[in-house]
Amino acid sequence: MFSVTTALVTFVVIFPAELPDKSLLASLVLGTRFRSLPVWLGASSAFVVHVVIAVAAGGLLRLLPSTAVDIVVTVLFAIGAAVLLLGREEPAEDVDVPAGSVSSGRMFWTSFGVVFVGEWGDITQLATANLAARYDDPVSVGIGAGLALISVAGLVLLAGNRLLRRVPLALVRRGAGLLLALLAVISLVQLLR
Repeated sequence: MFSVTTALVTFVVIFPAELPDKSLLASLVLGTRFRSLPVWLGASSAFVVHVVIAVAAGGLLRLLPSTAVDIVVTVLFAIGAAVLLLGREEPAEDVDVPAGSVSSGRMFWTSFGVVFVGEWGDITQLATANLAARYDDPVSVGIGAGLALISVAGLVLLAGNRLLRRVPLALVRRGAGLLLALLAVISLVQLLR
């Protein structure tokens, strides 16, 4: 069963949380060195794999008693908010890519590898697992998170430097942190009821 509302809520939470992420900045760097399409396909494929892993982890959380799940979800949303609101900005890491002509396959796999490694334990992966546990709707959460991550990757590759010149990443990071803090408060209120 698919819920448009759940997918939309997931999209709205994951999209801004991914914008200030290191793996997106790495995709931006790769996009300046390679053709955008293979980079986008590689990054998007890595995001999809991570969404499946996160949704599966959220499903495992659902096996716990509902009060325990509510506590874990509330705490993880609060931790995510704290990381985004209180964490310090880290400079983007340069990605080592080979010089010269590179095949589309190599561009794809380089992008896949960079994003796949960079996303482990990422705030969006944790938020996706939380949402999957909270809504008990893995398909809707998976589609919402997947579309958000794929959209952000496309946006960064298309608008890249222009976007970064107009919207400071610190502002995006704070906005995503406030959104996660709001979700933590809503989860806490529901837990206390």
